[in-house]
Amino acid sequence: MNVEVNYLAVLVAAIAAMIVGFVYYSPYVMGKPWMKERGYTPEKLKGMQKEMGKWYALSFVAALITGYILFHIITLSLNFYHYSNEMTGIITAFWVWLGFLMPVQLTATIFSDNKNFKLFAMDTFHQLLSIVAMGAVIGLMI
Repeated sequence: MNVEVNYLAVLVAAIAAMIVGFVYYSPYVMGKPWMKERGYTPEKLKGMQKEMGKWYALSFVAALITGYILFHIITLSLNFYHYSNEMTGIITAFWVWLGFLMPVQLTATIFSDNKNFKLFAMDTFHQLLSIVAMGAVIGLMI
């Protein structure tokens, strides 16, 4: 089965994931508890901001790759779920998170030196929100 990729949907999904991250890790949502769990001070973050441009760019490239692969999976799932495109996008994204993203993050936490499960919960919930947003966007734009 050949999938004709809607590259605009992939781009918008990646942008949506970045927006979710900016909001989620802002001081008004989870930024302060996340900083505490990471051991970051406002001063340390300020010093790190000089390097953040390239890390945001790399993160955006990763989101584009995720969006591209998610587009394929959602397209294939349309014949499986028989829901609306939007709901198929959301459900498929959830299963991708549960089956691939969350277990990788959990394994990394289990085998890390500090085993910070609070940080795991914060970061994996961010991944859930991001990929569901991507799935919703792709579902709307298929």
